[in-house]
Amino acid sequence: MISLEPITVQNAMRFKEIRLRALQDAPSAFSSTHAKESQLSDAAWIERASQWSGEHSVAYLAIDGDISCGIGAAFINQENEACAQLVSMWVAPSHRRLGIASSLVEAIVKWARLQRVRSLRLLVTSGNEAAIKLYEHLGFTMMGSIAPHANDPSLDDCEMSRAIAQR
Repeated sequence: MISLEPITVQNAMRFKEIRLRALQDAPSAFSSTHAKESQLSDAAWIERASQWSGEHSVAYLAIDGDISCGIGAAFINQENEACAQLVSMWVAPSHRRLGIASSLVEAIVKWARLQRVRSLRLLVTSGNEAAIKLYEHLGFTMMGSIAPHANDPSLDDCEMSRAIAQR
């Protein structure tokens, strides 16, 4: 059974492992690179884990037994606290199509609702049709291209948005 675990300083090395796997598996899906992040010290990963699950952010690992199989995080926009940014979404190829991405997004939406966030936004790389379809299925709508991709100028970063209903 898949469980979601908040990223904390206690599981920072598990966070490091899955993040580096994600960067290797899908380099065009992220604005950072495996080469850059693999150079970070363990202390830097611990600090990052602390920041990713802080006062204005949340981050989760998806765990299958002893295997980390997914990651997702969100940060409240400092300039507009009614908006949060979904980042670092990734599910291991061996665990795709099992509802893990949906579980990660719904946990983040639940957190966003508690933070009184009204919209959740994300960037997706142009041409990543599987991710775009997934996000559309999860209630996101395409807002359009906003900039060339940081690591591949032949691709664009496209913004998608989902309204968060307050209950």
